Amino acid sequence: MKDTELSRVTLTEEAADLLRRLTGRHGPLMFHQSGGCCDGSSPMCFPDGDFIISDADVHLGDLAVPDLERPVPFYMSVSQYEYWKHTHLTVDVVPGRGSGFSVEAPEGVRFLIRSRLLTDEELRHFDLV
Repeated sequence: MKDTELSRVTLTEEAADLLRRLTGRHGPLMFHQSGGCCDGSSPMCFPDGDFIISDADVHLGDLAVPDLERPVPFYMSVSQYEYWKHTHLTVDVVPGRGSGFSVEAPEGVRFLIRSRLLTDEELRHFDLV
């Protein structure tokens, strides 16, 4: 695996399809995952800039979506990152109702995170060992 291929967060093709549709309606988008109970532990998708990012957030990476002009940034609260820093995240989409604040809520689907532990190579690359 080349360094350029290493990432902290990726997405499924289904999530990419939904992001293309949502970007057509809402313009550029961003993700934030805060942690906590209920929908707070699900990735929330907002029009870019509608959720204010601060020093209490970690930028995990940018999701490259084919056919979109710019990638979709993905942020996580620092406290949530402490629990998840040894994992690779994949944004997926499933049927169901997401949070009323996330732009996919009216679509009858919701974004969710699938995770796996980082490989030894990824841990070294991200300075986690």
